[in-house]
Amino acid sequence: MKAAVRARYGPPEVVSVSEVEKPALKDGDVLVRVRATTVNRTDCAMRAAQPFIWRFMTGLVRPRIPVLGTEFAGDVEAVGSGVTAFKPGDKVFGYNDARFGAHAQYMVIPAGGTLAPLPEGLTYEEAAPATEGSHYALALITGARVRAGQDVLVYGATGAIGSAAVQLLKSVGANVTAVCGPEHLDLVRRLGADKAVDYTATDFTADEQKYDVVIDAVGKSTFGRCRRLLKPRGSFLASDVGPLCQNLVLAVVTPLFGGRRVRFPYPRHDAGMARHFKELIESGAFRPVVDRHYSLDQILDAYRYVETGQKTGNVVITVP
Repeated sequence: MKAAVRARYGPPEVVSVSEVEKPALKDGDVLVRVRATTVNRTDCAMRAAQPFIWRFMTGLVRPRIPVLGTEFAGDVEAVGSGVTAFKPGDKVFGYNDARFGAHAQYMVIPAGGTLAPLPEGLTYEEAAPATEGSHYALALITGARVRAGQDVLVYGATGAIGSAAVQLLKSVGANVTAVCGPEHLDLVRRLGADKAVDYTATDFTADEQKYDVVIDAVGKSTFGRCRRLLKPRGSFLASDVGPLCQNLVLAVVTPLFGGRRVRFPYPRHDAGMARHFKELIESGAFRPVVDRHYSLDQILDAYRYVETGQKTGNVVITVP
């Protein structure tokens, strides 16, 4: 089969498309013929082992996982012994950041993993980006215990996480302020934002409004900068650990003082999560935003574009 493979950590150029063996199907697994996947921040971090801490989980000197790719859509090719939830020919989508492997024509995922039937009315290319950024956004929102009527600011509202967060927040009835560049103000309003702020025209941290929750969806701000935006018992959440892993430390320390706090929730990975997004998509409450399409043979160009930090929503890879 064709796959995008890397044998060492480094820039996009460490990845090459070549022929490799099809993954072996084991008991309890599902073999998926991948039709579409994505290149996302997780793939870039894993490929480069940045931050360095990734190496302790994926191989200190050389990566143990040669084929990256976390989210996908495709067809069930075969099922292992004991699998009853899926059968060959089923159209599916899902997420796998334990084994990765979606940057290939075939991948294997546990039947009980983050896997669900393709949402009605969506193509493979539309469904493939429905889980990675959105499941991080969901973890931030549920971790902050956002309720209807609360005021929430999303910084970086047009990336994969941010664009999902705006939609998911509106689905629970929150009042959403979206911070983005001037070219995307109309987009975030279409996604449901009640207020759109151009970060190039004004310092969003100087906003006079106070918020129950501030979400940094791009990991480019800090609790220190955003603290003044929070109500007395408000919460700050970010999509990464922050400088020197400070968000992990602050998530432990700040609750001890009973005021404004940092939360750092761990995202959920299971079949229920995939089914949840299937239902949200079919209800019209959520639709992944797609920026660009590339073929598997163009995956280096996709990596280079994602690493500019300028993508809007998701970058989709079509697997021929």
